[in-house]
Amino acid sequence: MPETQHTTGYSSKSAAPVDLNAYWLPFSGNRQFKQKPRIIVAAESCHYIDAVGRRVFDAMSGLWCCGFGHNRPEIAAAVQRQLLTLDYAPAFQFAHPQAFELASRLTGMTPTGLDHVFFTNSGSETVETALKMAKAYWRLKGQPQKQRLIGRAKGYHGANFGGTSVGGIEPNRAPYGELTAADHLPHTLLTENAFSRGLPERGAELADALETLVAQHGAEHIAAVIVEPFSGSAGVIVPPRGYLARLRTICDAHDILLIFDEVITGFGRTGHVFGANAFGVTPDILCIAKALTNGTVPMGAVVAATPIYDTFMGVDGPEYMVEFPHGYTYSGHPVACAAALAALDIFEREGLAARAAALAPYFENALHGLRGTKHITDIRNYGLAGALQIDCIPGEPVRRPFEIALKCWEKGLYVRWAGDTVQLGPPLISEKHQLDDAFSILSEVIASVA
Repeated sequence: MPETQHTTGYSSKSAAPVDLNAYWLPFSGNRQFKQKPRIIVAAESCHYIDAVGRRVFDAMSGLWCCGFGHNRPEIAAAVQRQLLTLDYAPAFQFAHPQAFELASRLTGMTPTGLDHVFFTNSGSETVETALKMAKAYWRLKGQPQKQRLIGRAKGYHGANFGGTSVGGIEPNRAPYGELTAADHLPHTLLTENAFSRGLPERGAELADALETLVAQHGAEHIAAVIVEPFSGSAGVIVPPRGYLARLRTICDAHDILLIFDEVITGFGRTGHVFGANAFGVTPDILCIAKALTNGTVPMGAVVAATPIYDTFMGVDGPEYMVEFPHGYTYSGHPVACAAALAALDIFEREGLAARAAALAPYFENALHGLRGTKHITDIRNYGLAGALQIDCIPGEPVRRPFEIALKCWEKGLYVRWAGDTVQLGPPLISEKHQLDDAFSILSEVIASVA
């Protein structure tokens, strides 16, 4: 095995130059990054501050998670108070008041019928929990053969075993072979819907592919279908008008659970509290994370419908026996709960879902104003989320988005590149003039890339 070349160069304020190879970055081209590191040292409101003091507009809300603005003092104060009161409490067989308070707060915000919260520490753990919950539910219902899981092509459901399996972004799955058996519905990215504003008009019938899988496997073998209200990581792939309602109807007809992964779409991104509200479709299980704490402390949650919870609580045996043998050391962590409660205070007090809805048309017009710029083959948007499809360099589909994103960073704008897309998800508190500046940079950069 060749010896790793160690590099140094970045020096923190409190230490000598560090070995850059000591840190293995996730979802990153480590070799390229370590040649010229992009180091973020501070954040404020809608901006990051890099190692040389440049202010960079955060057009991705971190990674879809800091939509309420960075470094909110209310959250910092709540975290400090909690750390000085109760830093940790065991989550197994014991609890603390903030966990109950947060769970009650969340069930007051979720669609009617989603009334029971199980805490996790990330979106990936949330999905994993939801999948295990769905499979265990059917076993408790006396239908242990209902075990098959169905995701969707181009869907993203985290990086753990189950989430990677039901996820439909092929480069995320290819390195590992089969992890957990899963089927995938076709994606809803249709060429005839290119440059749609908001919900595309064509393609609701793609939901009928679930009927094909039912015919293939038998409904008695299918536990759940998991989809994002819109696919974020694959490049803001918005469902055709009526698609999610059609999927709900098919799941109901065949007694299949419907899981919404709202790790990205939750807490205002769609202009509503949840994507379920935006699309008028209530799932059986709702997955949340990211903006739950405004990205400050890792946390996620599964919100389950009452019939699911009641099935677990109705098991035979002594009441002291564990009904759902699953959980994490840090489930419902006191500090994470404090951060989440403070974040939800901000979300509700400042009316951030409504604020996002009001800003969304301006964002949409600015985004679609890039139509006709070279290399752009499609533009998609919903709420305060948007993506530009970039024409590929033959044999290097990721290169051009990568170059665009890095040039934007150099000019003071952070956007995300993934596959052949450039993605935007600005903070819900963004001002119009900030969006103007961001799109001016983006337009200039895309026009300059070969």
